[in-house]
Amino acid sequence: MERLGTERARLYRTTDKWLLLFCILLSGFSCLVITSCYLAGFIRLNVVITQAGAMVLGIFAASLISLVDYHTIVKLWPLWAGASLVLCLLLLTPLGYTPPGSDDRAWLRLFGFSLQPSELLKLSFAATFSLHLSKVRERMNTPGHFLLLCLHGGGYTMLVMFQGDYGSATVFFAMFIIMMFAAGLSVKLLLVGILLAAGAVPLVWNFVLPDYLKKRFYVAWNPASDPLGGGYQQYRGQIALGSGQWSGRGLFSDSLISVPEAHNDFIFAYIGQTLGLAGCAATVLGIALICGKILWTAHRSEDFLGCSLCCGVFAIIFYQALINIGMVLCVIPVIGITLPFVSGGGTSLLISYLGIGMVMSVARQNRIERIFH
Repeated sequence: MERLGTERARLYRTTDKWLLLFCILLSGFSCLVITSCYLAGFIRLNVVITQAGAMVLGIFAASLISLVDYHTIVKLWPLWAGASLVLCLLLLTPLGYTPPGSDDRAWLRLFGFSLQPSELLKLSFAATFSLHLSKVRERMNTPGHFLLLCLHGGGYTMLVMFQGDYGSATVFFAMFIIMMFAAGLSVKLLLVGILLAAGAVPLVWNFVLPDYLKKRFYVAWNPASDPLGGGYQQYRGQIALGSGQWSGRGLFSDSLISVPEAHNDFIFAYIGQTLGLAGCAATVLGIALICGKILWTAHRSEDFLGCSLCCGVFAIIFYQALINIGMVLCVIPVIGITLPFVSGGGTSLLISYLGIGMVMSVARQNRIERIFH
């Protein structure tokens, strides 16, 4: 019994309780907002149940993963990569489908549930790329290794673009840049990359982007120019966001303004409508606390592998939050990026918690090294 008590005390002391608490508070807030969406008649009850279930399952999964040494997690990269690749290939079968309101065939129906393989692919990339960087970090700025790292990041990005999910593809690009920068990317190579990216913009615009995405760029800064067409979602989002003013109209008010995907991509507009600027500020603060805690764990990591893994998870949460809020504020076109821990969607929430579990594993190993050695 004494030994069991000692082990429990050890687990408690090495658990990153603050990070987990921030995530629970934000996802709990999400469940409350999505319940409001349901009561307003904008979504079905199953969306609320899915979100609550994903939150409970995610908390359990994060806690469980945190008990596993992150070195072991990363060494299992063939499992991560293999599972992600198989799920992506299944999109080419009748199991893949395009949900209402979406433009890409990036979802699977399995055993009565819907899931998005690109979400799991993000964690797969965080694990495999962290391992790759940790092995070649001292030589990453040499032409050969730099090219291989670019091929690694480009392979994941192209796989998602092949699904037509251009929004998620930009997440992988952001992960690549942030993780490379954290590893010590040469300023010269960074400038070369920026110039090449700038040069590729016309090619991407003319030969890669579909017409519907081009139209979203045209109306992004002025959705009122096409309020019933390409700018409809952002136009409605602007009205809803502004109607909340400082304190909002209330989560359970009548006659709330309907916005397409108010529980998902445009949940920030719904928060602004119901809880006002105060609710929006609280949401941003919650995300900032999570991101800050992840960066602190990266800074305190005992080795670069743990630091890189944390940076990958940080990149997912930070970039998606930045783009999602930018879409609602009409400074970025609508590209189907969810707000981490807030937007409705079981796959997105569960994968976010799995990423947090990895960060908690790094934090646990850091504390074990400091306390018990």
